[in-house]
Amino acid sequence: MDLAGMKALERQHPSGADSLLATVDQTRRDVTKRLDPRQRGVMGQFLTPTSVAMFMAGMFEARKPVLRVLDPGAGIGCLSAAFVAAMARRSRRPESIILTAYEIDPNLIGYLRATLDLCRETSDEAGVQLEARIVAGDFLEAGARSLAGDLFTPRADERFDCAILNPPYRKIRTESRERSLLRQIGVETSNLYAGFLAVTARLLAPGGEMVAITPRSFCNGPYFEPFRRFFLNTMCFRRVHVFDARDRAFADDEVLQENIVFRAERTTDAGAGVVVSASLGPDDPDVRVRTISHDDLIRPGDRHAFIHIVPDGGGDPIRQRMGKLKASLAELGLAVSTGRVVDFRAKDLLRAKPGRNTAPLIYPCHLQRGYVEWPNGRTRKPNALALSPRADDLLVPAGHYVLVKRFSAKEEPRRVVAAVYDPAHVAADRVAFENHLNYYHQRGAGLPASVAKGLAAFLNSTLVDSYFRQFSGHTQVNATDLRSLRYPAWDELVALGRRIGKSFPAQGELDQLVEEIVFRA
Repeated sequence: MDLAGMKALERQHPSGADSLLATVDQTRRDVTKRLDPRQRGVMGQFLTPTSVAMFMAGMFEARKPVLRVLDPGAGIGCLSAAFVAAMARRSRRPESIILTAYEIDPNLIGYLRATLDLCRETSDEAGVQLEARIVAGDFLEAGARSLAGDLFTPRADERFDCAILNPPYRKIRTESRERSLLRQIGVETSNLYAGFLAVTARLLAPGGEMVAITPRSFCNGPYFEPFRRFFLNTMCFRRVHVFDARDRAFADDEVLQENIVFRAERTTDAGAGVVVSASLGPDDPDVRVRTISHDDLIRPGDRHAFIHIVPDGGGDPIRQRMGKLKASLAELGLAVSTGRVVDFRAKDLLRAKPGRNTAPLIYPCHLQRGYVEWPNGRTRKPNALALSPRADDLLVPAGHYVLVKRFSAKEEPRRVVAAVYDPAHVAADRVAFENHLNYYHQRGAGLPASVAKGLAAFLNSTLVDSYFRQFSGHTQVNATDLRSLRYPAWDELVALGRRIGKSFPAQGELDQLVEEIVFRA
């Protein structure tokens, strides 16, 4: 759609907030169809639907008479339009809005300019003065260089009262230009969206507020821990909303991702509480809402700074029960690591079947009903690793280990899937665990058999799975996540393990065992 078509579309709609939003959303649909899918993937472009944009704009407090507003990565201006429409609909409107919109894609600048022209018409009609400027360039570079050049603090006239953003979602390599720019202001992150959030946070004025839609992935895991610490050093969450249905927020783009929308304020005062809510999608009228303390969202003393999002009170008993468990992993004298075999780096050592001079190689497909079943003739995955000096560092001594899948399939009923590797079932002095597995060990060696069975039973309980979902919105289970859990005491693990026979009990029976042994009066 060219600009002439855009102007024709404008003339079809009368002025006003509703027509502004309808026009912009139709443009979004048209532009999305014309964008090169490969370029969208490279740039991480997902234009924000009007329903989502208005949901976000409705979260702002924005009580100042003059609002300095930032829209980084503006695209065609969906979020800017939603912000202006939301302010125009208020009974107590701001006197003026000073809007700065960044966009790096030259193919979208014309559409963005047309959107902001429509925004001026809407704001004029509402009696709100709008001053809007477009910065045709890289927000991350401009923001990071501005912050680094002024000791991380922009001038007062460069600070913003409000920021609304749907940041680009794209991984960034360690040696990339983006990582270098972010390191200049003390940010370490592996995804572009977290970089946008970090720079935006630093550009806010004291008390300034940010509303963003992002993947939930930054809430836990080791990759985003440095970013979480950076962000939480100056920002406090005020509202967090979860879309339960992963395919609703960006349905037009067929994006399958668990997203959250949050409002955070630049302050170190945690305040009275955080409003946590959930719905299937932005148009769902059935919204579950509760208020929790900021300490319940991010636990004091949590060295990993996990963010626990529990939209309803039903999650509180789970959290409280987990909090009553007696031991940390370190207090048990146990550790958890990621499997050492990265198969594409060890192709020459992989063997389809075990034979002379090989060691068992365990993949997630070998985890069956609580135990490791090896070899597995039903899988295409290798079953063995050739012994050689280069393989020595990939092996661990035979023993009882508890294995946990790092990635669970969407159709699996549990996120945390654990199984026992029992050396009695495998005639081998050493064993290799593939990189898609985490393994529990005791100083690099196996565990006592009863402890291993008890630990696997506990990890497979509904309690652990439900608790894990409170801070993880994806199907990945990192070793860091497992280290953050509380665990039953050693004697409780032993007692639980002694009740596990040659096969693990059904889920209901297993949960009852955990209840009886771990939570007995």
